[in-house]
Amino acid sequence: MESFVADPIESSSVLSNKEKSIINWKQVGSFIGLTFGLTWALNLVIYLNGGLNNPSVVISLQFQMLLPAFSAMVLGMFFFKDSPIYYKTNHTTSRWFIWYFILFTLMYLAIFVATLLNPSLLLSLNTLLLLPGIIGLVLLIVLRLVGGKESFSSVNMAGGKAKYWLIFGLGILVYTGLQTVLSWLFKMGTPVDLSMLQTQASMSGMSFPVFMIIVAAQTVILGPFLGLVVTFGEEYGWRGYLQSALIKIGKIKGIILVGIIWGIWHMPVILMGYNYPSHPILGSFLFILYCVGLAFILGYAVLKTKAVWLAAFLHALFNQSLSYFMGIFYTPTDTANSFGIGWPSIIVLLLLTLLILRDPVWKETED
Repeated sequence: MESFVADPIESSSVLSNKEKSIINWKQVGSFIGLTFGLTWALNLVIYLNGGLNNPSVVISLQFQMLLPAFSAMVLGMFFFKDSPIYYKTNHTTSRWFIWYFILFTLMYLAIFVATLLNPSLLLSLNTLLLLPGIIGLVLLIVLRLVGGKESFSSVNMAGGKAKYWLIFGLGILVYTGLQTVLSWLFKMGTPVDLSMLQTQASMSGMSFPVFMIIVAAQTVILGPFLGLVVTFGEEYGWRGYLQSALIKIGKIKGIILVGIIWGIWHMPVILMGYNYPSHPILGSFLFILYCVGLAFILGYAVLKTKAVWLAAFLHALFNQSLSYFMGIFYTPTDTANSFGIGWPSIIVLLLLTLLILRDPVWKETED
């Protein structure tokens, strides 16, 4: 997701175009080292306390998503003097959201430790975590209204136009829905027994179709917004900071490298059985390829719109909608050998990548 930087990294106040095109590998290495160090230390704690069977893993997986942005923010605010979020030069309203996000991450750490020591607190504390996520979203909107869009776009935290949220969002829904249809067509799983949902619908006094529409709306509309601040944790780190740094070697090469790093960052939890419980070793390598494909989709959205918050929304929508379609309609028997996150879906991502590479945005020069 090292060598830690002991002193602030100096920079001149005015950089030439040539200097701007050179990757600061010391900064990139510091970011990767800090992100991986924090994340893998967290994963080690989980592994030593029962692995994925530990109830607190629910919190740790969310906490892990915050660490890329947390690392980028801490380094950018206090160590990288040329960073747009450096505390001495960033006077925009975005600085208050950055401080909130850092506190948000530390709060997650405290709750993770609490649930690790006392698992009986899990249900109440996990529900409680919705509140600071909502507060963060409200704070973001207020700061954006007060400071203007430039206050966030100038620090690589732009929101993007509503039409792009709609277009890319529909694209994600079509993609995740297609994964379920393809798994069904190729008989790679089993249909979901809806009897429990039918019982819940009758107990609520709603017709089954209306009940299913409400469940869908909660999952793929409300869910992504409730989880937006959490998925921003990954997207600001991987797309906002790392992609912006690495595409200086070329957009395609840079995004491939981001995808590889992103996939390797997940390896400890994959090896513990997450996502591919029947194939942890194979799955750890499959997921690297999968992350490369997904890095092109999310990276393309950011290149096209300059909006990291859009990527955070798409990330949340992807997670929610894929879980919804495969949990409500058709569940894969073997995640490594089916559509969704298995090798067949990697082929689909490859074809989709070849399609989006036709966009002229890949040939445009970054400012």
